[in-house]
Amino acid sequence: MALELRDLRPDDEAAFAAAHAELAAEDFPFGLGYQPGMRWSDYLAGLGAQRSGRDLRTTRMVPHTFLVAEVDGELVGRTSIRHSLNEFLAHEGGHIGYGVLRGHRRRGYATEILRQSLDHARQLGVDRALVTCDDDNVGSATVIERCGGVLENVISETESGHPKRRYWIDLATW
Repeated sequence: MALELRDLRPDDEAAFAAAHAELAAEDFPFGLGYQPGMRWSDYLAGLGAQRSGRDLRTTRMVPHTFLVAEVDGELVGRTSIRHSLNEFLAHEGGHIGYGVLRGHRRRGYATEILRQSLDHARQLGVDRALVTCDDDNVGSATVIERCGGVLENVISETESGHPKRRYWIDLATW
């Protein structure tokens, strides 16, 4: 599999907007902070600022790296790697949030996205990564467990109202 995690580029706007619209229909944000119609150059600049800890638009945000997953020139998913945890992320958001577009699921892309995201988190100095998923998302739970996730607990009091599974992955030995 030749899946590559990479930064967004100026020529990704149309594919990104389509991916964002597709996952928005599933109530999943593909583009964090992205609003249809916003200037693409402003969105890209904002991601760069947020990576370095500037322009964190909400108190919930921490410095993070947003990357898209590409296979054979096509966007198939995305990941957001949080450099640290705040109260919300430590409770239910985790270090890594990833998603795969509907037409590309069940091909091993989610596992590869998470695996590469964990490598990236380790390079950022994360020793133990928290990865969460909805309790009823069997596919995501399986992916996390394949990547070494050890279930700590399932929490029912979440902001979304959906119970979350909380997994830890030890990156020092991973």
